[in-house]
Amino acid sequence: MAMKNLYCFLLLCFTIHLQAQSQNQKSKPNIVFIMADDLGYMDLGCYGNPYNETPHIDSLAKGGMRFTQAYASSPVCSPSRAAILTGKHPARLQLTNFLVGERTDSLSPILPAQWQKFLPSSEITLAERLKNLGYQTAMIGKWHLGGGDSLAPWGQGFDYTRMIGRNGLDYYNYSIYEDSYKNEFKDDGSTYLTDKLTDYSIDFIQKQEKNKPFFLFLSYSAPHVLLVPRGDKLRKYFFKYEKYSGKYNPNYAAMIESMDDGVGKIIAQLKKQNLLENTLIVFTSDNGGVGLPELGPIPTDSHPFRKWKGHLYEGGIRVPTIFFWQGQIAPQQICNQYFTNTDYLPTFLELLGEKHQVSPDAKSFAPVLKNPNLDIQREAIFWHYPHFSNQMGRPAGAVRMGDWKLVENYENNRLELFNLAEDIQEARDLSLDNPKKTKELHQILINWRKEVHANMPIKK
Repeated sequence: MAMKNLYCFLLLCFTIHLQAQSQNQKSKPNIVFIMADDLGYMDLGCYGNPYNETPHIDSLAKGGMRFTQAYASSPVCSPSRAAILTGKHPARLQLTNFLVGERTDSLSPILPAQWQKFLPSSEITLAERLKNLGYQTAMIGKWHLGGGDSLAPWGQGFDYTRMIGRNGLDYYNYSIYEDSYKNEFKDDGSTYLTDKLTDYSIDFIQKQEKNKPFFLFLSYSAPHVLLVPRGDKLRKYFFKYEKYSGKYNPNYAAMIESMDDGVGKIIAQLKKQNLLENTLIVFTSDNGGVGLPELGPIPTDSHPFRKWKGHLYEGGIRVPTIFFWQGQIAPQQICNQYFTNTDYLPTFLELLGEKHQVSPDAKSFAPVLKNPNLDIQREAIFWHYPHFSNQMGRPAGAVRMGDWKLVENYENNRLELFNLAEDIQEARDLSLDNPKKTKELHQILINWRKEVHANMPIKK
């Protein structure tokens, strides 16, 4: 009889443990991280764009927090994506260029640095960390971090994978790898890529177990060139084109609208399944927009910022970023604190009550989600791009600390110093006027490069 009572007691304890574990998982928020490709800082309505129509993304900003000084850690895509997933700076990873970036300049005194052309499977990704916490994980869209099975998203912690495959620059006649290279969806020219990625996202949300949280990493390829929109969205943008003196691109605007429609459908699906209140939604871009002709007409204008994608000036690295979490983040909040995209990983972990000291390159900004005026003392953030970009960017490094930003040209060692609080256009170089600050920031940048073993350009 005593053994039977002991058995019943142990069974009760085990049941209570399982119920507590299930309840703990239920209380964890779902995370939907949506990233646009080459979307410029000024491309959304909520960031002041009068031409592009983005009502669903704007509604996230209205219902949550919009950041004015969010940065990508690289001016090009692959390094930026690696930083988000690992919390490590691209320079520390030696992954400092997009995977097929091989541009050189015969007139330059230097060659681009040697660099790592994939995200090693040994790195612990955000998906792997969340999976260990009971999350169901998905990566949908553009990966661009390596092609082997161990390097593909299904080898990097994602359970549900829909990775853009062949003909990825187009929005028709592309392919999608579904969980492996053995299963491939091939478009016959009838399904717009942005819509297909949205459909996959809704499919993933519908399939989730009710007692487990999920992490959706939706990486839209839009509005990256080629500028191929859906034809049924173009008419209104052509009709209002003259109103804005030709500063905007109808094809680009229509592509952004398709992405915005996708965001709206995902929000609607979350509402339908009563998941919205327990879901943190983040919307951002991997780097700045393209401000010169690349495979067609100029996509966008980064004014008032200097330059665009591929450059370490603000137009290439400052990105739109929105956090929405109903009931947890107060609506209509604007945060002027600066952070960089290595900081997402520790921020998510802190929100989950987990240890969040993941890398020297990353610092949680979770406290500002409750109080946007709280000084998180981010201190210095860095950039290292020892390459020639397709958008005419030159090998350079940069550091920002407070309002001050220093840019170093690796070809001629020229230093530029800007006060971003007074000169957001980076039009006035203050390096000669303030040699002390220039020397201070340059030494901080040099020390940081040594600490992370940054890969440097090669002198000819």
